[in-house]
Amino acid sequence: MYDAANLKKLPALKGLAPEAMGAFEALDKAALADGAIPRKYKELMALAVALTTQCPYCLEVHREAAKKAGATEQELAETVFVAVALRAGAALTHGTHLLP
Repeated sequence: MYDAANLKKLPALKGLAPEAMGAFEALDKAALADGAIPRKYKELMALAVALTTQCPYCLEVHREAAKKAGATEQELAETVFVAVALRAGAALTHGTHLLP
């Protein structure tokens, strides 16, 4: 189902729902802008979330944005393991629901 070419369909969605898409674009821009947290770190956070939600579109978009913001290969690799640890921790703590 995943096809990177689908990203080219976003302008069609904007044409069909311009107000909603404009609101999303404004939110996305504001959320990822430099602030108290630099953009590079926000992009690495976005990658960690994308890894846990397993969104291939987000992975591609935010990988490119993180690299453009100056993220190194080592930072990308460490981000992978942050996501791994959180998913494993979630499985572990949810496992407590199986016990009496």
